[in-house]
Amino acid sequence: MPAKAVAQYLPFLRRYARALTGSQTSGDAYVAATLEALIADPSTLDEAGGSRVALYRLFTKIWNSIAVNGAPGGSEAVLPGEQKLANITPMPRQAFLLVALEGFAEADAAGILGIDVPTLRSLIEESGRELAAEIATDVLIIEDETFIAMELEGLVESLGHRVLGVARTHAEALALTRKTKPGLILADIQLADGSSGLDAVNELLRSFEVPVIFITAYPERFLTGERPEPAFLIAKPFQPATVSAIASQALFFERTAKRRERRTA
Repeated sequence: MPAKAVAQYLPFLRRYARALTGSQTSGDAYVAATLEALIADPSTLDEAGGSRVALYRLFTKIWNSIAVNGAPGGSEAVLPGEQKLANITPMPRQAFLLVALEGFAEADAAGILGIDVPTLRSLIEESGRELAAEIATDVLIIEDETFIAMELEGLVESLGHRVLGVARTHAEALALTRKTKPGLILADIQLADGSSGLDAVNELLRSFEVPVIFITAYPERFLTGERPEPAFLIAKPFQPATVSAIASQALFFERTAKRRERRTA
């Protein structure tokens, strides 16, 4: 068994397992069962897709087929955000986490779950709707292309969120937030009138904190490693399932981080 190939992925598998089960104890028990199965049959890692895909595929097979310490044990604390995520039905939850948390490409995530890509996208959209029902918020859209703005608006509303407004310029974005602060921003970076969605967002963030998802036709310009990069960046043309997953991810982890801050304050 290529131990090094497994060891480098174990921290991420443990992260995934905890998010999936809502409990570190339960998650670690499933990871241990996966390793035991791998020791019994090392050829599992030789499957198509590479060692990481094969490892997660084996974990998924075990998680979906047997109960291993399924409930949080003893007095172990479960973060509220993790509990909300655990409330999502199993297959949509797995699809969401594989793409949004673990960063798998759609084809690899579908292979891990034993489904096709269209089914994966449907599951991710379902997870977005379920999670949005728990963390519905007001969303500001900064986008100057009418049809894209309409598509984003429909998608946001289908997830259970409320659209605060659609801003087509830097100035409109500032005006829309004077009375009501959004809980999430979807922003194009380059606006047609020459103003910058990035500049607008940076100005807004001086007065309040909010998760931001940037949507751009030129993502390579902002992933150079030479300056602070957007945490959430989606390339145009985008898949609705991708926006759904990233929006839910941004809100989920933003809420979870705030709860952790309050618990440690």
